[in-house]
Amino acid sequence: MRQLKSGAGWRLGWDATADFAGLVGTESWAVELTAAELEDFSHLLLDLAATMAQMQTELMSEERISCEAETGLLWMEVEGYPDRYRLRLILLSGRRAEAEWDESATAELLQAVQTLKLF
Repeated sequence: MRQLKSGAGWRLGWDATADFAGLVGTESWAVELTAAELEDFSHLLLDLAATMAQMQTELMSEERISCEAETGLLWMEVEGYPDRYRLRLILLSGRRAEAEWDESATAELLQAVQTLKLF
């Protein structure tokens, strides 16, 4: 099964037959991910989004927050307001890569991750 989803400022792909089964990026760049990296990316993004949503009741409307999480494969951070934030990614093992999505792209990327069928 092969999927490619994209929107303004983001791309997300999955190809179960490829060595690097995942793809994350924007219109101008992309990074291929292993299946395990894409799974970690998806789980961490969902966890970070849930944390940001929970923080909404704890913060004043003008307060910004930064949350990070990591696995053995990648590190991720969200930074901004609980309802709009940018996303950063750093691959930690094997090849190295850094990636970033702005606030306008992160919300749509989050929605796409929730609908991407990995297995």
